[in-house]
Amino acid sequence: MDVRVGDVLELKKAHPCGNHRFLVLRSGMDFRIRCLQCGREVLVARAKIEKNIKKIHRESEPGL
Repeated sequence: MDVRVGDVLELKKAHPCGNHRFLVLRSGMDFRIRCLQCGREVLVARAKIEKNIKKIHRESEPGL
């Protein structure tokens, strides 16, 4: 799955604060994501994140 730094992920399960949207801060074997509502940062394994992604929101790339 092509997830990049700066993408906003909409996940199936909500964060305890009730938000479903997270900003990707780091990607690799695991992801560091930040909740867009409360600002909490979480480090989660790639397999767990990829299984729970509902939608990826990405700004259009320049030149395309």
